[in-house]
Amino acid sequence: MAYKRELQGKVVKKSGDKTISVLVERKIMHPKYHKIVKRFKKYLVHDERNEANVGDLVRIIECRPISKRKAFRLKQILSTGVQ
Repeated sequence: MAYKRELQGKVVKKSGDKTISVLVERKIMHPKYHKIVKRFKKYLVHDERNEANVGDLVRIIECRPISKRKAFRLKQILSTGVQ
């Protein structure tokens, strides 16, 4: 069985039916200045039951490609955001 990536991020948008947009933040050391800098990336995530809302902290897992840009699915909601 192949290794599947698990990422953690914040829901920033509900992008249509059964799809959410998740912003994942990672911290890296700058090669020249040796300072911690943040890098961000957005992923489209399959949410089968439409249970995640904007502001929620979620864990996502890699899966087979569902559409052109969607290759992750929702694993669990870690905390709910306040709206």
